[in-house]
Amino acid sequence: MTLAPTLSTLDTLPAGKSATVIHLAPAAPNGQGADVSRRLMELGFVPGERIRVLKRGVPGGEPIAVKVGQSTFALRRFEAALVSIKPE
Repeated sequence: MTLAPTLSTLDTLPAGKSATVIHLAPAAPNGQGADVSRRLMELGFVPGERIRVLKRGVPGGEPIAVKVGQSTFALRRFEAALVSIKPE
């Protein structure tokens, strides 16, 4: 029996953990994010890219500081929820 890889979204990855980008959703279920997904891809959130959550803001865990390559970005929770990842 083979196990399917565990996929989740970037908004659930704990601070200090790394993951690989698998997919970007075209938009969030509430309709937000069509332009955001395109912008995330332009910033380097592309399938196969390794990312790391550096820190989460307080209270509520927003914004989320994420390192992609040599750059660091602050994402809102709904933006991070558009990024499907495979945790390491």
